Amino acid sequence: MLNADALEVSYGKSRVISGVSLQVGKADKVCLMGRNGVGKTTLLKSLIGLLSPRQGRIQWEGKEITRSRASERSRMGIAYVPQGREIIPMLTVKENLELGAMSHYPKETARLMEEVLDYFPALSEQLDRKGGVLSGGQQQQLAIGRALMSKPKALFLDEPSEGIQPNVVAEIARTLNRVHTEKSLSVFIVEQNLDFAFKIAERFYVMEKGQIVHKGNTGEIPMDTIKKYLTI
Repeated sequence: MLNADALEVSYGKSRVISGVSLQVGKADKVCLMGRNGVGKTTLLKSLIGLLSPRQGRIQWEGKEITRSRASERSRMGIAYVPQGREIIPMLTVKENLELGAMSHYPKETARLMEEVLDYFPALSEQLDRKGGVLSGGQQQQLAIGRALMSKPKALFLDEPSEGIQPNVVAEIARTLNRVHTEKSLSVFIVEQNLDFAFKIAERFYVMEKGQIVHKGNTGEIPMDTIKKYLTI
């Protein structure tokens, strides 16, 4: 589905990503892990089109998309939930959700919203409230719901458990697994919360200093082995 080969990404003259290759298959569940500052978000932004790699290439369903804009990738079925959620605080929950479908599937907005509210029933009671007054967990559910409104084939999430109560984190994990099962949705998560990540991901990559240093299947590696890569 998505293949990245030998990516190099720089900010100015500073190289952040060096020689990274990874794959996200159809209906795949993948986690990218690593300490703060190792390049995880930079890599993610390159995959979804917010940054352009200096070298390497990215393919989506066999098509070259290395220089495609994020908006183009979104229309291809790549959805993004950023770190910090980035909902629009002055819009209502309903309006935030509608934005997710507006540019792609405006005629299906009502049906898509019904689906999203089934996944996140807590949002049903908040439709007329401003997004900015929601709790962190509710805002994260809203951000994921907005992304699902675009009918994605793959969902890319940056630190979705950050700053959220444990019970809501567990609910989000259950929901992502449910959407994956019902929609054959590929899920790619950048995450440091191992318990959360391993409740979802079937495969993982670990980054250090802008490179992939370890990869494998989550069910075949002890948690302690991964933790050593995340210890500051």
